[in-house]
Amino acid sequence: MAEKQEIFTLLNGRVQMERGIYNPTSDAVWLAAFVPTNAKIKTVLDVGIGTGGVSLCLMAHLPDIEVTGIDISDDMLEQCKTNADLNHHEIKLMNQDILKWSTPEHFDLVITNPPYFWGTPAKHNAHHNTDIHGWIKRSGARVTSNGYLCTIVDANCADLVISGLRDKAFGEIQILPLFGAKNIAERILIRARKCCKTGSTFHRGLSMNNDAILRDGLTIDALLSTLDTK
Repeated sequence: MAEKQEIFTLLNGRVQMERGIYNPTSDAVWLAAFVPTNAKIKTVLDVGIGTGGVSLCLMAHLPDIEVTGIDISDDMLEQCKTNADLNHHEIKLMNQDILKWSTPEHFDLVITNPPYFWGTPAKHNAHHNTDIHGWIKRSGARVTSNGYLCTIVDANCADLVISGLRDKAFGEIQILPLFGAKNIAERILIRARKCCKTGSTFHRGLSMNNDAILRDGLTIDALLSTLDTK
């Protein structure tokens, strides 16, 4: 009998995950933390849900939401179901490709950590080689009027995300760069609201190793509000 996989945690133990074919990185924690805290969000679509890291972190912040997750990998979806059970959450899971999925459903929030790298895919085939502009447009089509889309991408394709959002009538675009050891941003968090004409806001950059977000589980809105008072 195979030995049970090791359990690791996110958000200082608030989220448990089985170590397996794909283990979420800090991207998942950052993306979940960027969801607006003052919005009335009930229904959520996680596009490319993978093994569930983003959704489970988001459910730690917003336990009453209803989450639907889509992915093209049955293996990812199977492990996502295991991780959801481990955290005592229910997530509606479907094998769907956002670039081809036809559905009348709309959601208060769409979250997505899209395949933003180009090159030879890793074994798990996540984060590689897709049409980012098309991915964001199709994801944005699933957002209800005045709803939100939140994403995190590599800095070199942020323009494709913003272009895709503008194509689907998104405004109130919030842009937050994340810095590692380099002097240029490595990741960009982007949040936008559908059917809103307000322009864009660029927030001050944050370290990708920020303990208040990664360890203590603070949301970005809460963190930025404390920074703005200093």
